[in-house]
Amino acid sequence: MTPPSVAVVGAGIGGLTAALALSRAGLPVTLVERRTGFSEVGAGLQLSPNASRILIDLGLGPALAKRATEPGRVIVRAVGSGRTIAEIALGAHMRERHGAPYLVIHRADLQTILLDAVRARPGVRLVMGRAVGALEPDETGVTLRLARESGARESLRADLAVGADGVWSKARRAVEGPRGAIPPDYQGYVAWRATIPRAAAPKALAGDETGLWLGRRAHVVHYPIAGGREINIVAVLRREEPVEGWATPGDAGELAAAFGKAAPPLAALLGQAERWLLWSLFDRPAERMARGRVALLGDAAHPVLPFLAQGAALAVEDAACLAQRLSHACETGGDLPGALAAYAAERLPRARRVQKTARANGRIYHAGGVVALGRDLTMKRLGARGLAERYSWLYGWRDN
Repeated sequence: MTPPSVAVVGAGIGGLTAALALSRAGLPVTLVERRTGFSEVGAGLQLSPNASRILIDLGLGPALAKRATEPGRVIVRAVGSGRTIAEIALGAHMRERHGAPYLVIHRADLQTILLDAVRARPGVRLVMGRAVGALEPDETGVTLRLARESGARESLRADLAVGADGVWSKARRAVEGPRGAIPPDYQGYVAWRATIPRAAAPKALAGDETGLWLGRRAHVVHYPIAGGREINIVAVLRREEPVEGWATPGDAGELAAAFGKAAPPLAALLGQAERWLLWSLFDRPAERMARGRVALLGDAAHPVLPFLAQGAALAVEDAACLAQRLSHACETGGDLPGALAAYAAERLPRARRVQKTARANGRIYHAGGVVALGRDLTMKRLGARGLAERYSWLYGWRDN
């Protein structure tokens, strides 16, 4: 059968991975992005083995080796006292246990790696500066209604469409109907993110490991990025009202006040950042991931709170699974809506489990009193490998 054309809406990590995977599977792809250029600022992300394995299989291993860092462990500490609560084995343990590395990388670096790979594919057409207002599926394909910044309107026709346009997805309505227009729920937390030169970090926090600091109603994560030259810092705090956008400037004084009683090394680390960008944490239960000739992936289908570091990883998984299902349908002459339905049936239970686990982690991270004491004792008892093994179901995922 003639390979079906696929329109992918959104050129974030999930959309770029989908375009690359679908193209390598032999499908012609049009990747539509509302922005006129690419710029990802001040954010790192974690690529656990379930995601790094896929990216390496897509031919990105050498590029990742140049720009990503492989932490040897996570050190979990208490925000107030600075005492070490536990360690979690990464590094060699992850490679031995799951056959792929646990990496950390600047989002802009990963986006650049993916974008370079996509641009090198002859079967991918990149359409920039078009916002997708609606997806109109029918029995033979999907019509996308596009708008330029100037207001000019145009249409794009494809056999299939994939919504990878994030938590505020416009494509979602084509899959969920009226429920797709219901906005996600603000979770009462805002993430502060910044990067600093690695040389500026306190010596105790400048190693290759990931740091996780737990406190009542707040936590901090930091790890080296940009080939180890910088340290990415994310502090998550309670906030009654959300901030707008994904890069709202934050007042360093406000953050310093919130962590006024933090352990000296953590306070020093936070104090080195001159520029903070804020984004609010939103959640939305995963409902459906496909209908007819339209599928969703990543945050468009299942926003994941950052307490499990799986937002990007789950989108990468989605892309790989979708490409495999469509490739199989093309090889066997199967129906395309059936392939998307199979993709959704496979991915939805896992997405829901990841969402549920991330929500639970948020409560555990920010616990106080007796609950925090029980958490700390449990983590210490399990040990570095035991804590890593708790997520073997997550990190060991393979799309066979």
